[in-house]
Amino acid sequence: MELTFGENRFGMEARHVLIVLKYKDKWLLTRHSIRGIEFPGGKAEAGETIEEAAIRETIEETGVTITNLVKLAEYVVESNITFCKAVFTGTVVHVDDNPVLHETEGALWLTNEELNRCDELSFHMKDKGMKTIRKWVEANEQ
Repeated sequence: MELTFGENRFGMEARHVLIVLKYKDKWLLTRHSIRGIEFPGGKAEAGETIEEAAIRETIEETGVTITNLVKLAEYVVESNITFCKAVFTGTVVHVDDNPVLHETEGALWLTNEELNRCDELSFHMKDKGMKTIRKWVEANEQ
């Protein structure tokens, strides 16, 4: 993973999103059925902005509605198909206790300590860039 806190420095448009935020001193995560525990995210659909995708993916994966999005970074994922993800944070405005979920088991709220000790993290969460992103979010909490 290659991370930048700049805009479009990789020469490719970000069409994937990652949402990294804290609410009441806990990180919003979800458990993906295959990869494990990770921040919510996904891919923008046709005709959808990445901001709209970030809001939709957060609702679909966690039942949490967010506003006041701040795009804080972009990173490139090197895999079979290389792609760019936009990283957002935001403000929680609603937590649905009985959401209709897609691909995940819903919202999982972890403290820093719990997240640091978690042994079920997705491989995406183990990259050093994720620690840098978490530090940025903590330093700039709304």
